[in-house]
Amino acid sequence: SRSPFGWYKGFTITAKGHPLSELSRTITSKQAKQVTAPIKSEYAIMDEAGELHSPETFRYGPGQEEFQSLVEKEALKKGLTGGQPRFLEYARRFGIEWESYADVGHMRFGPEADMMIQLLSDYANTVTRRIGIPILNVRGTNMFDVNVQPIKEHLQLFGSRAYELSVDERDFVLRYAACFQQFSMVKDWTLSYRNLPFGTLEVADSYRMEQSGELLLSFRLRKFLMPDLHIYLTNLKQSIDVGKEVHEIIYEEIRKLHREYVSIYNTTRSFFKEHKELFLDLVKVEKKPILLNFVPDGIYYWVLNVEYNIVDDLDRPREIATFQIDIGNAKRFDIHYANEKGERVYPVIIHTAVLGGLERFLFALLDSAVRMEKQKKKPMLPVWISPVHARIIPISKQFIPDAMKLLERLEKEGLRVDLDDRDDTLQSRIREAELGWVPYVVVLGEREIKTGELSVRARGEGKEIKTSADGLTSRIKGEVEGYPMRALTYPKMLSQRPGYKRL
Repeated sequence: SRSPFGWYKGFTITAKGHPLSELSRTITSKQAKQVTAPIKSEYAIMDEAGELHSPETFRYGPGQEEFQSLVEKEALKKGLTGGQPRFLEYARRFGIEWESYADVGHMRFGPEADMMIQLLSDYANTVTRRIGIPILNVRGTNMFDVNVQPIKEHLQLFGSRAYELSVDERDFVLRYAACFQQFSMVKDWTLSYRNLPFGTLEVADSYRMEQSGELLLSFRLRKFLMPDLHIYLTNLKQSIDVGKEVHEIIYEEIRKLHREYVSIYNTTRSFFKEHKELFLDLVKVEKKPILLNFVPDGIYYWVLNVEYNIVDDLDRPREIATFQIDIGNAKRFDIHYANEKGERVYPVIIHTAVLGGLERFLFALLDSAVRMEKQKKKPMLPVWISPVHARIIPISKQFIPDAMKLLERLEKEGLRVDLDDRDDTLQSRIREAELGWVPYVVVLGEREIKTGELSVRARGEGKEIKTSADGLTSRIKGEVEGYPMRALTYPKMLSQRPGYKRL
């Protein structure tokens, strides 16, 4: 329905309540009943100049096709393109799968996929520290008592997606991010204004009761890993200043994949009116229009909630990263600091996952590989997150000892290298390395051993290059600089690996 002003697109959305359902056994899984309360939500498009437009009549410029897809789905409620996402085939190659013995929406990760998740977890820790404030890593439980008042209140905002359990006649909820644990911990800390701003971070196993028909591998899950950062700030002005830095880093990371986010800014009219300069500053980083979703004041704990979406190969917006300015939870959880006068003050809290959930960022990586393939390039992962950086393939078994020496030399430089020592033909082994997206494949024979000049298939360049062992080391180190490094966690000799891959 139209608003009286004629240029907002309005919709009724629902906030879900959280009545406690009855117990049935000692341990049971439950879904929350839905209690709907209509909330008026109105959409508008803000361009780079700060002008507001109707989603129904906005004229899109060149290169704004992805933003148009976002507006059509979110504001105009148009149907989505169907089909099987191409990335699912890629996911299987790395052992990224559903776990059939668990509840629906739970994943499992084979050796290569586990390496990727570990590297992403490490990188999430690295990226958050670029914000330039003290970050404290914490860790805790994933199950919280729904009868604890702040937990109960927070659940009423979250609603039907809560993943609940009854254990020994007590009701619990599995956390849907790290908020509960971090807030429960920080409320017990003694804080001064001198300590702020600071952040708490955990790569938290998180749970959401998503509808089974909406589940998508590595994207919409019931159990996932969230590198959840909460930043505690003295006031709203400080949260705006730090929030701008968070926003820039979020964009820096997706642009490293040669991708762009299209964003939804959920906010209130009053916050938008009072802080329009903030929105203009954020749009300067985006370099494109944004979709505003105006909600009533006082409904949510946040005054700004930005959802960062990529548009996938099926032309569907997919939310990856998030950023919120929270003015309600500090009071709800009794988190406070002493100001210069010794007065008790509730901080403003920023919620963010700079990379997004680890599985979702993995989805973004695989979807970016789909885009490469559509551009007639060889699909691949960034070298830093590839399970191995290089594979050595000796032409025959007589060259395995020399191949091992080369492997050990590269390993000493911190690189992840494996060796295909199997009896298969040379072409078969090269083909498997290609299917596994190995960034650098070294074919080792008598000539290479005698001359020291290696024949290397460089996937990113789509050609064979000639280089020395030191040259290959320098090349790979240059590509992974600034990213986490981990040693290989499964057999480096392919003959010693079980047959778990599906190429």
